[in-house]
Parts: sequence; structure tokens; C-alpha cells
Amino acid sequence: MKIAVTGATGLIGSALVRSLPTAGHDVVRLRRPSDWDPDKHTVDPSVFRGVDAVVHLAGENIAGGRWTGSRKSRILESRAKGTRLIAETIAGMADRPQVMVSASAIGYYGDRGSEVLREESGPGTGFLADVCKQWEAATDPATRKGIRVVHLRTGIVLSTDGGALPKMLLPFKLGVGGRIGSGNQYWSWISLEDVCAAIQHCIQASTLHGAVNLVSPSPVTNQVFTKALGQVLGRPTIFPLPAFAARLALGEMADALLLASARVEPAKLQASRFVFRNKDLQPALQHLLR
Repeated sequence: MKIAVTGATGLIGSALVRSLPTAGHDVVRLRRPSDWDPDKHTVDPSVFRGVDAVVHLAGENIAGGRWTGSRKSRILESRAKGTRLIAETIAGMADRPQVMVSASAIGYYGDRGSEVLREESGPGTGFLADVCKQWEAATDPATRKGIRVVHLRTGIVLSTDGGALPKMLLPFKLGVGGRIGSGNQYWSWISLEDVCAAIQHCIQASTLHGAVNLVSPSPVTNQVFTKALGQVLGRPTIFPLPAFAARLALGEMADALLLASARVEPAKLQASRFVFRNKDLQPALQHLLR
């Protein structure tokens, strides 16, 4: 297949474009601003010529800084405007791609305690939930033209190349790691290896459409996550980070990314017989950090 990818320089995108050719696919990387520019609402339709699938991963880094008013606007606009631009462009083509796989996040569900969340679960409240709802709705032009659309509701992606894990390693290696807040909040995670495999699965599995939870089948509480990471690194985990300290350091972002609880199940992936390479947390961490 010929697959076009936006956000090809990000954590997921860079790993995906490395993995696709090994599976026999041709990759088209959309570059900004030459191929597309969501700020100016311009795109070169020729980049989609002959493309079978579009994987849309581009968007402002949610964890790139404190959520000021202007930063929150950039986070929302980069997702809603960029996604709508791609969706409208491919919807207007005579020879359209068969499928659009578009990034989203489990932030859609908000802070839900120990409730088990599947794809049919309703949206939560708060900034991230609102962003995810508008992000997913922005693909509507493609859906209306009969393009199969998949929304990747991705959890915490574990990789040593970027994302959350490298930020955690230093305090743990120094022996000052510990749970965050109460530690009872659920963290739904997935390895980068499984993210790339799941995206390819979503492209090829014609029965998959709409929301698909990209998380391991084994979500854990922050306390369990902390203990597992400490054991893999051979370090104590006796220095908790109180919720108020997290909020002082990160503001609103702490509540949404660190203290919120989302116990998410990958129901659609499991029903479609996707095989996870990294199902359980401690072996996944050992594999990454060996």
C-alpha cells in the first residue's frame, strides 16, 4: 500500500515511517510548509495522488509547556484545523484514499476513576476531552464521502526516544522517584512498538472504524506503575510527589496528564484479534530499559 503520513517527525510518526517499509508499504511524508500548511489552510493535493491510506498524526505537543490561554488555543487549533484540512482535501478527490487513520487520545474520556472505559463510553469533561471531541469531529468531511475513518485514542506511549518515560527516568535513577498524588489514578499505557503495529492493523482491518483505543490490555494505577519502574531500575520509590506540588509545577496540565484516572480497555483491537507484543507493564519496561 501507499501510505501518506503527517507528523512524520514526531515520536509516533518517526517510528511509524521506519516500520512501514519493512512491512512492504510505500511511505509519503507530508512536510510543512511545502506539502501542507494548516495555519494558511493550504495543501498540495498531488501528495495524495495514488495514496491508499492517510495516517494523520500532526499536532501541537500537549506536554510542551504550561497551558496558558494562547497555548491551549494552539493545541486545539493545530488539531481541529489541521485535521479538517486533510479530511476536506481527500474528500474532494476523485480517486480518494480508502482509509484515514487520525490521531486522538484517551483524554477524550476525562477523569473517570476506576470506571472501565471502552470505545462506546461517553466523553468526559475538561480541556482535553473538549479538544478530543473537536479533533475527532474534524474528520467528518472524509466520513461523509465514504472514506473509512479510524480515531486512534492513544494512551501513555512508552518509549525511550521521547514522551513521558524519559522524563521519569532521572528522578527514579537518582532514587527520588515515587507515586504522584494518591497513586490510585489509572494510567493506560502502550508501547511504541504496539502503537506502530496497531496503526498498521487499523489500516488493513476493514471492519475497524470510528474510535479505537490504543492502549495495553493491562492498565495500572500510578502506584503500580511507580513500583514496576523502580523494580526494573533497581531503585527505591519512597518519595511521593504530592498533588499540590504537581499542580504548582505544571498547573492545569498536572490534573489532566498526571492526576486524572482513565482505566481504558482496547476492546476493538482485541475483538479484531490484534496481537499485543507488550501486554504487561513490567516486562514491557524491562524490554525498553534492558
